[in-house]
This record gives sequence, structure tokens and C-alpha cells, in this order.
Amino acid sequence: MPETEAPAVPAAAGPLTGYTVVDLSRALAGPHAGMMMADLGARVIKVENPGQGDDTRGWGPPFVGPAEDPIATYFLSCNRNKESIALDLKSDEGKRLLSALIERADVVLENFRPGVLDRLGFSTERMHELNPGLVILSITGFGHDGPESQRSGYDQILQGEAGLMSLTGSGPDDPQRVGVPIADLLSGMYGAYGALAALLERERTGRGQVVRTSLLAALVGVHAFQGTRHTVAGETPRAQGNQHPSIAPYGLFKCGDGHVQISVGSEKLWTAFAQAFGIDPTREDFATNARRVAHRSALIAEVEKAFSAYGAEELLAKLNEAGVPAGKVRTLDEVYAWDQVRSQGLTVDVEHPVLGKVTLPGPPLRFFAPDASETTKAAHQAPPLLDADGEAIRRWVSGAESEGEAA
Repeated sequence: MPETEAPAVPAAAGPLTGYTVVDLSRALAGPHAGMMMADLGARVIKVENPGQGDDTRGWGPPFVGPAEDPIATYFLSCNRNKESIALDLKSDEGKRLLSALIERADVVLENFRPGVLDRLGFSTERMHELNPGLVILSITGFGHDGPESQRSGYDQILQGEAGLMSLTGSGPDDPQRVGVPIADLLSGMYGAYGALAALLERERTGRGQVVRTSLLAALVGVHAFQGTRHTVAGETPRAQGNQHPSIAPYGLFKCGDGHVQISVGSEKLWTAFAQAFGIDPTREDFATNARRVAHRSALIAEVEKAFSAYGAEELLAKLNEAGVPAGKVRTLDEVYAWDQVRSQGLTVDVEHPVLGKVTLPGPPLRFFAPDASETTKAAHQAPPLLDADGEAIRRWVSGAESEGEAA
């Protein structure tokens, strides 16, 4: 726990400066949570298996760098601002070093299947014996208890099991996964959020605790209005392509040379939109949102007929003039070249020991002082090579142990 009288640190170092996270996780869910905390200024020590390291070091293509020792871009996506130490947790020396790290940590992060850490000698009880103030963030696939807790959880499996794929696709017979590992990412986000809440409570109580989430919980947690359609209204939502199930017109529409997306989320917007494109806003089957949803096919046909006279750029300008929220579908190369993305700090340049200067997708949070000056962490480190910081971490632990013995 950071000392209450610790020296002041620059705000730009991040709000979690002074906290230490021991990241025992691998793949994506746990590492993403660890990276979020590292982005906020925490010292995150990534513990990896000797030799191979995190599974994602081998997940490719694409690989970059030297052919004899290629680097997976997957690993680069979820491990910035961390240190790496390789430990064999089945060896006495590995257990000793991990124990020493746990004693000095504020958070331990793990995503083993239930029971694995217990068998390694690091049960919750043992970790809290070593450090009563420790916050333990534990992420599993299906949950830590219940009849299916022992199942291995991988993102696409959970996208199906948690119902997300039944809501995604061109129609009910076309289930599709989301184009990023959303179950992993959301469970990491929920996990980091829970860990920070536990740290805040520790400030009042002095006690640590265990925070648990899962890929299943994260996806059920974001069912949002689709969930209440079932639990309250008794409906079972199904995929219906790029149109909103409860608002119309809202979605992807064809125009003269491509597609645009629009969001007409109020009756005031509907009137402005309809008048701008020569559609009668009081027409009986379009007069209210509920009527427009009920007559969606006719509405789409009417909208796309009006849009067919415009190219996408011209159409977006006309929609903007009418005050209608609209946009295009960008490819990732367009996204990362977009001035708005760059203006928000959503890319960061780091110096990698093998690759040199590389650009990574950046943190999504920004911080500002009361005087409006930005205090967001500005300096970022490249994802580490395997065991790159092992020697330094061992010296740190050894030095701390020596100081403890002298005291």
C-alpha cells in the first residue's frame, strides 16, 4: 500500500503511481486488465513461464522482427508498460520469488482455471497470509463455482455460450462473432474496475479481498436492453443485421456509391431527417418510432431510395446540415490515419528493443487537472521481451529482503 507521506509524484505519471501489480495471467483477459492498470501508472510485473512465456508470444501471424526470433503483434496489443520476469512456479526458487513479490504487491492478477493456484501452493488464504492488504483479481471462463466452473473458457466459445453470437449477424440463421475478442476484453475491463474498487475500499479498511469475474459474466453483463427484452418482456432477441431492434431508422443504409450509417433516435430528429429527404414524417406507418420499427422494411426501402441520389461524402454533409447523427464505416487503416483518433491520444509511439520505434493503439482514458491542464500519462514503454526485467526485479526483491533483515 502506498505510504500516506510518500513524496509527491508528477500527475502525468498516472493516478496509480506507487501501486504494484503482479500479473500472473496469460492470453488476453488478464493481460488486458494488467495493461489498463499499467496505463494508469501502476508498476506491473508480468510473471511468465521460462522459455516460451505468455501464450500470445506465439499467436500469429502476423509476426514482425527477425525471422529467427519473430515477435507476435498479438502480444504487443496487451502488454505495454509492463516488466517481465520468467519464473518456474513449480520450483522452490520460483515459489520463493513469487512469495516475495506477493508480499510487496497491491494487486495480484490471475486467470488460471479454479484450483490451479491452490495446487501450486498459492491459495487465496496463503496469499493473504503473505499480504493481508492484497487485492486478488481472478478471471475465469465460466465462473469460479457452479456446475460448469471447470470448463476452459476461450473468447469465441463464450461469445456463443453467453448469447452474443445469437444477436450478431445478418439474421437468425447467421450467427457471427464480434470482430475482436470482446469477452476477453470486457472481462479484463470489468476486472480492472473491480480491482480499483477493492483498492479504494482498502483505503478505509486496510484489508484486501478477492475480486472475481469471468468471460461469461462480462458478456451477460453487457446484454443491456437485449437482456431486459427477455427477462422483462419475454422476447428472445435474434440477430437482424445492421439495423437497431428498437429504433428506426438507425443503422447501415445503401447510398449512391456505398453505405452510410444514421441514428434517428427521437421524433424531433425523425421530422428533421424526413423533411430533408422528401419523406412525409406524418405518414401513418412512419408517424412514431414504434410504427417505424413495425414497418422497418418499407422504411428502409424509402430511405435507400432517397439516399440513392447521393454519394457517401455528399450524403454525410447533407445529414450533418440537417442535424442527423451519421457516419461512414472505416477500415482500420483509415481509423489510425484519422486526425480525430490521433487528437485523442489513441495511438502511442514506443521504442521496442528489437523493432525500434513502433506505434501501438493507446489508452482510452485521459485526465485533466482543475485548471484544465492535461495530466494523462505521457511516457509509455514497449511490451517487454521475455524475462527482460528478471535480473532487475530479483535485485529489487533481494535488496528489499536485506533491508527487512537489517531493520
